[in-house]
Amino acid sequence: MSKKAFYLLTLFLVLTAFSAHAQLRDSLRRADSIRRALVIRYADSLQRADSLRRMDSLSRLDTVKLDTVILNKYRRDVRRSPLPVIVRPIVVDPNLVPVSMLDYKVTYWRKWITMGFNLNQSAFSHNWANGGISSLALGGNFDYKTEYNKAPFNYTGELLLLYGKTSNEGHINRKTTDRIFFDNKVATQLSKNWYFFGSVSIESQFDKGYQYSDNGPPILISRFMAPGYITESVGVEYKPNKAFDLRIGTGTARQTLVLYNDLDRSITGNYGVDTTKRIRNELAFQLVALYDKDIMTNVHLNTRYAMLVPYGRSLMNIDHRLDVVLSAKVNKLVAVTITGTALYDKDSRAGIQGTEALALGVIYRFP
Repeated sequence: MSKKAFYLLTLFLVLTAFSAHAQLRDSLRRADSIRRALVIRYADSLQRADSLRRMDSLSRLDTVKLDTVILNKYRRDVRRSPLPVIVRPIVVDPNLVPVSMLDYKVTYWRKWITMGFNLNQSAFSHNWANGGISSLALGGNFDYKTEYNKAPFNYTGELLLLYGKTSNEGHINRKTTDRIFFDNKVATQLSKNWYFFGSVSIESQFDKGYQYSDNGPPILISRFMAPGYITESVGVEYKPNKAFDLRIGTGTARQTLVLYNDLDRSITGNYGVDTTKRIRNELAFQLVALYDKDIMTNVHLNTRYAMLVPYGRSLMNIDHRLDVVLSAKVNKLVAVTITGTALYDKDSRAGIQGTEALALGVIYRFP
């Protein structure tokens, strides 16, 4: 019995120890969970306190005290209409709008028109001590340019009309400038900067031209189509940009016309035309260089150089002509213009001929 009691006592002690260990482990788990719950509650309390603090600070910043007494002054009571108002529902009906192609019109034409008018006047009384002659000078110019450009075809036309006259007291009226120039060119593009062209130009004057002397009456030396020049040219053209243009006319024919016989042939030499004829034909090589550009603000330069080398004649018979027009724009209508011409034509006069003019007047350009 003693052994059985010993075994039972031992078993009881083991079971008691195991139960005490289990209770201790369960107590530790509960304590750990309680600690974690307290930490979470503390953190949540801190977050709530921080959010409340931020909201309080923002509410303090955004809160503006308003004086309702002042606001009440601007209140308006909307009185209802005593008449009954019928409210109808809004009905939206969808409508299909046809969409057509936009009507774009492509034009290949460009046009430029320049018109100018110059006036110069001076007057003196009959007893003006310093002397002087009353005078009046008028001048006008008209320049029309047109261009058709549809690759590879190109057409350029220009009509230039110049005329001016001056009247001095005690003298007959004399012209200061007089020119008619009409140029037409058709070209087709060969490469980026080279073209094959054909051109026709006509040049003459409006009025009669005289040579004045101190001892005798004025001598008639020119008039309309006496002389007149018609030039046809075929060749290649070099055009690297819009400002510069170089024509090389290897096949050129020029007709010199003198349609009147009342000119002083001893001075003019009848412009190289046989006195028994009115037209002279000759074949030549022609070189024409054009430069047209705004060289600075409100300053425009236009130059044209033409050289004509007649076949079968000496180098002394080469014709040269240089025309320069420099215009400075003062305002929208007023401009200062300087024109100059240098000419060498042995058939008309020996040596280099030249003319220059400075004018202040009204000028209009379109567009």
